[in-house]
Amino acid sequence: MKIQISDSIPCGVILAISGGCMDAYSYLFRGQVFANAQTGNILLLGVNIANGNMPMAVKYLFPILAFTSGIIISDIINERNSFSKVHWRQISVLIEALLLVMVAFLPITSNSMANIIISLACGIQVETFRKIHGNNIATTMCIGNLRSGTYNMDKYINTHEHIYLTKAFLYYGIILAFVIGAIIESFLIQIIGTYAILFSSSLLMIAFILMFRGCSEDCDDTYIEG
Repeated sequence: MKIQISDSIPCGVILAISGGCMDAYSYLFRGQVFANAQTGNILLLGVNIANGNMPMAVKYLFPILAFTSGIIISDIINERNSFSKVHWRQISVLIEALLLVMVAFLPITSNSMANIIISLACGIQVETFRKIHGNNIATTMCIGNLRSGTYNMDKYINTHEHIYLTKAFLYYGIILAFVIGAIIESFLIQIIGTYAILFSSSLLMIAFILMFRGCSEDCDDTYIEG
């Protein structure tokens, strides 16, 4: 099977580690806001509106809007990319990496802006990288991967078909990579504080470079069986 490097397991693992880093950084260091898991932000938005705490509600509203904006930006890059030697996903991941570099130099007093930028980057990533080996997998959140991994494990238990076991391990492996990213970021925050997010940016740059291997004749959005 020929697939894009951007949809390969190594690239997916790198992106999942980066995703775990971003979520841990925004929550642990930037005021307990989820950059990736917008479900949590939407919940806290509703709770604060119900309590009449509008300033706190706004704190969670803007990351949600930034996340959705990231999705739109990713689609625009995909539709308008005119670079012959650089895949549109590389453009997206480069923008994401640069956004995180910006965050690293924002002071603690600018936590709201930091979370908005991180959420924007996460929105770009979640829309840009949606598959690994043809399977729908998210690299910035875990609930969908947990559902799919458990479904495939259940199918394997009932059918004993190894294709389901392979898929289950793939989903669980990406979740593990996400957790590893969160663990690494937690330690980095204690050591270098604000600049800990640069580790995530570095991982994205590795993914950017790695994708040059796949930007040749197969650099499109198709999967070729063979």
